[in-house]
Amino acid sequence: MITVRHFAAAAEAAGTSTERLDVDTVGALREVLLTSHGPAMGRVLAQSALLAGGVRVDDDDVRLDDGIVVDVLPPFAGG
Repeated sequence: MITVRHFAAAAEAAGTSTERLDVDTVGALREVLLTSHGPAMGRVLAQSALLAGGVRVDDDDVRLDDGIVVDVLPPFAGG
């Protein structure tokens, strides 16, 4: 199991700020998020950075170790 933390628009699309999922790759995570949360999450994911253990991951083949925290970070505005 991994912990996914959703921020800003990602939390709004997911309806929660945190969830635990049983996935083992970034690609599987994206698929579960899309299936669970629908088109709004798809739009957010298309613009978001994913950080696994604090490191940006872009490749869907990247493995996610059990217990890791993945942050879904949409673009932020402000300054």
